[in-house]
Amino acid sequence: MAITYRKIEERDDESLANLIRKIFREFKIDKPGTVYTDPTTDHLSAVFTAAQSVYWVAEEDGQLLGGCGIYPTAGLPDGCVELVKLYASAEARGKGVGKALMQKSIESAQHFGYNEIYLESFPELTAAISMYEKTGFKYLSAPLGNSGHFACNVWMLLVL
Repeated sequence: MAITYRKIEERDDESLANLIRKIFREFKIDKPGTVYTDPTTDHLSAVFTAAQSVYWVAEEDGQLLGGCGIYPTAGLPDGCVELVKLYASAEARGKGVGKALMQKSIESAQHFGYNEIYLESFPELTAAISMYEKTGFKYLSAPLGNSGHFACNVWMLLVL
């Protein structure tokens, strides 16, 4: 069956939270100051009801494979949105799922009229960082905005 891409729904919350935390344990980045301990991780469908935000999920045969979205994080410069919570299950990696989710999020940012996309990550997530670089994200020397994820130590920006 084909992979389908759709906007997050409340029924996705538990599966997505479990997937995100599993990935954080896999890469040994399950620590305070990340989405691992962020209480909103359990209710992402509610988080993405905010204006000018969207979260995309990938699904195959009723199984969530991953997700990615954009969110107008407090403190970002005007016209800038944050690329958030890009995760793909181990089974989905290397199949273009993460790239497709990121591309849908970038297209959504353009649709909303943003001209920059910011992200925070970890050096352990080498495949994701490589994908960001290939997409045109450039490294920043310090974080932007007020995500509250103080443990992240890779910051990047894409000018649209």
